[in-house]
Amino acid sequence: MRKSSLRRACATLAAVSSLALAATACGGTTKEDVKNDGAGPAASAGKADPGAALKKGLTVGFLPKQVNNPYFTTADKGGEKALAELGSAYKEVGPSSATDTSGQVSYVNTLTQQQVDAIAVSAQDPGALCTALKQAMGNGIKVVTYDSDTTPQCRNAFVSQASAEDLGRTEVQLLAQQIGYRGEIAVLSAAQTATNQNTWIGYMKEELKDPKYKDVKLVKIAYGNDDAQQSFQQTQGLLQEYPDLKGIISPTTVGIKAAAQYLSGSKYKGKVKLTGLGTPNDMRKYVKNGTVDAFELWDPAKLGDLAARTAVALSSGQITGKEGESFQAGGTTYSIGKDGVISLGKPTVFDAENIDRFNF
Repeated sequence: MRKSSLRRACATLAAVSSLALAATACGGTTKEDVKNDGAGPAASAGKADPGAALKKGLTVGFLPKQVNNPYFTTADKGGEKALAELGSAYKEVGPSSATDTSGQVSYVNTLTQQQVDAIAVSAQDPGALCTALKQAMGNGIKVVTYDSDTTPQCRNAFVSQASAEDLGRTEVQLLAQQIGYRGEIAVLSAAQTATNQNTWIGYMKEELKDPKYKDVKLVKIAYGNDDAQQSFQQTQGLLQEYPDLKGIISPTTVGIKAAAQYLSGSKYKGKVKLTGLGTPNDMRKYVKNGTVDAFELWDPAKLGDLAARTAVALSSGQITGKEGESFQAGGTTYSIGKDGVISLGKPTVFDAENIDRFNF
């Protein structure tokens, strides 16, 4: 059983910038959706008490996929700010490489030894982390995953960037507005076998069944395999095959950047609309030069904020991570879904008016 004196001794603030972007961190591109293995989240002792007061003086350790990556720096600073507001301490540790799985395991073990109250982790390898996270929970530490999940039994809750349905439907809505709800459109996806991409595309097709899209026709789904050169070539091929194409949706950060690069240097610039999932730093110049009107993703600062607030709510006993529980976080009520998943909400739309406010 953990002693409060040890907890206080180890409750050191580590103000840092962190984490990892690139294609993998931007779940909108290569990250897989949460896998439903039929098992619920790790059980927490006792029952949830929604009326319990939020504890102060806690220490929450943030473990990104990679420190000093703009995406995770933004996310974790969101968590740091939330914890300061809640009267608790923020601590960040993590590997310098986004593929250092063993490093993430060692950091979980270190945080466990330091007796932090909660860990918020973006998992590089769900299977590899599981044993270490279970050991942390066995020591009374609450575990929240964010951005990239592990299996439900190895954490108390997962803070998801957005639901698959929201991501799929809103991309169609965004493009349809840009083309005036009329014309041929195509999708430039990642790999043909990518589970998350196919799920989002499924919801795109469902959205297109709405009568308001009766004059919008999906003519092709192309695959760039999250490779910049292949995605560039696929964009070129789509426009050669469908000269009347009005718009392209690319639900991958690699694909949308490559498509924007092609369009910006072609006669189609400003004529063929492009949207999808991208990062402000990748897409800023294409928004400013008129190639792209608007695209979307989620705000990683809000993701980190919710991960921190979820960790504190778990540590305070307001929630245990079970489906159907709800809690207040930053003035918003969040409900816990199946397998302990908490959805941040609808994606953030980036355009010329707001893109310079973001750096990731």
